Parts: sequence; structure tokens; C-alpha cells
Amino acid sequence: MENPPSGNSSEIQLPQGRGPRRSPGAKSGRPPGHRPLAELGDLDMRIARDGTWYYRGSPINRIPLVKLFASVLRREDDGSYWLVTPAERGRVTVEDAPFIAVALDMQGQGRDQRLIFRTNLDEIVTASPDRPLRVETAADGTPAPYILVRPGLEARLARPVFYELAELGQEEEIAGERQFGVWSGGMFFPLGDPGDEC
Repeated sequence: MENPPSGNSSEIQLPQGRGPRRSPGAKSGRPPGHRPLAELGDLDMRIARDGTWYYRGSPINRIPLVKLFASVLRREDDGSYWLVTPAERGRVTVEDAPFIAVALDMQGQGRDQRLIFRTNLDEIVTASPDRPLRVETAADGTPAPYILVRPGLEARLARPVFYELAELGQEEEIAGERQFGVWSGGMFFPLGDPGDEC
């Protein structure tokens, strides 16, 4: 195994002009006239469930470098994740969600309140119709809460943040049904059964 990256951006980068290119007729999602992206395949980069980024099995400890990679992270319709630059793209493995919501702030009250989350990479996102909250049920039966950070990219709420969010919850009658959830950005977001274990 190679030594962990020290944080110098020159040590981890997408190779220039390496790897097979798309055929001329392949869809690239780019306007006509642009050169197709170079396909680099699997970059041997992984985002663990706790939000740690790994390259070739070693954690990337420099946050500025992680933020640089995160700024070019994209998700395809098939659910795969890619680092995409103007010239090339490579696939990244994501164990759960690429970001973790680690802090919650509240502004206002009632239906006018705004719930503002900060991710582990210091991105700020307010729950709203454009940045919805959703809660799924994990395989072990516990709630798995997420918020959309950027198109196709979500943050999983850290457990303490979800506890804090649940404390703000209230019951509302939505479409003739009593639901437990929170208001933010003028929208009600169900959180599931308040009796469920977080």
C-alpha cells in the first residue's frame, strides 16, 4: 500500500488524458461540439459511511483536499458516483451518503421556521422544497435520515443531529392524516413514528 496522501493536491489527481474515451456517438451529457470526457474507470477512492474519504485504502486527512474532490463529485441516474472535471471523470465508491450533517441551527418558529444544516465539509443547506429532508428505515429498523445537499448528493444526518431534529418535531394533520415531523422553508417533512428509536 502506498503512503497516505499528505494533502498535496499533486499527489492525488485525475490522470490527464489517460484511459479510454467514449465513442463519438456515446452520450456524454455535454453540448454538441465538446470533446467527450475521458473515462478513467474506478479511481480506487471510497467515501465511508462516517464521511471519511479514502484513496487506495488510506484516509485522506487534509480537509481542503477532500473539499476539492467533493466540489467535483456528481451522481449519475443509475446511482453511481463520479469525480467529474471538464476533461475527464472517474468512479468513486460511496458506502452510504457522501456527506454527513453534523450541526443543526433553527431560525424562526412554526411554519415559518428554517432548519439549517452544516455538513462535515462545511456546506450549509436549509431544508426546503428544493432541499428536502427524508427519513428511510434502515435494515435494522432504525430511522435513516437524509437531506439533499446538491442535485443527486445527500447528507446523512448524524445521530445527535437527528435527535435534536426530533425534539423540534410536532404532529400535524397532512392530507387528512396525523403525521409527526418538522416545518422548514414552508414545507412539512415527516420524520416517522415519534416512538421509533433513533
